Amino acid sequence: MTPAVLLADDEPLVRAGLRALLEQQGITVAGEAADGAEVLPEVRRSRPDVVLMDVRMPGTDGIEATRQVLAALEDPPKILVVTTFDNDDYVHEALLAGASGFLLKRARKEEIAHAVRTVAGGESLLFPEAIRRLVSGRPPGGTHARAAKTLTRRETEVLRLIATGLSNQDIAAALVISLETVKTHVGNIFGKLGAGNRSQAVVIAYEAGVVRPGHLAGE
Repeated sequence: MTPAVLLADDEPLVRAGLRALLEQQGITVAGEAADGAEVLPEVRRSRPDVVLMDVRMPGTDGIEATRQVLAALEDPPKILVVTTFDNDDYVHEALLAGASGFLLKRARKEEIAHAVRTVAGGESLLFPEAIRRLVSGRPPGGTHARAAKTLTRRETEVLRLIATGLSNQDIAAALVISLETVKTHVGNIFGKLGAGNRSQAVVIAYEAGVVRPGHLAGE
């Protein structure tokens, strides 16, 4: 698979660097956007598999652009937000808005290419340590706490294992249940939390206090 990518960043030099890096790795750049307001029209035009979205842009920022793309399209591209700092409040909000994951601008070219291919292939991009740093210091009990209370004990257990970075197959082995049962639990978790992917579910779980930074899953 050769994924097509849309680059959304207000810095021309950043877009040029990302274009060169991705094309060197055999990934097609389908288009560019210099402002969040340009993202949705450009997505409609170029139909990328993945959007590399700078979260801090003048005018419409990456958070609002993420919301617009995911709300407007029946089959939206995956969105990877790009940031300078891994404790950026903008990234936290973008993940809650439905972005599939985030990358640091200092990431190696192989890491960026791997992330693009991973999410383009329908897999989740979840960095447990990075998300823990992102939510560290935020008090639990946010707006998602009520939804989290509807989770069953088993669903909560599965969610905590997701937060450690385990795949469905790994969770099935850890809980000694079938893969299909895990998939059912994951689907129920997403439905109850209003999450579209694993990263969003984990951020919601931290915000609701289901998972706590600095504690192992299940504690």
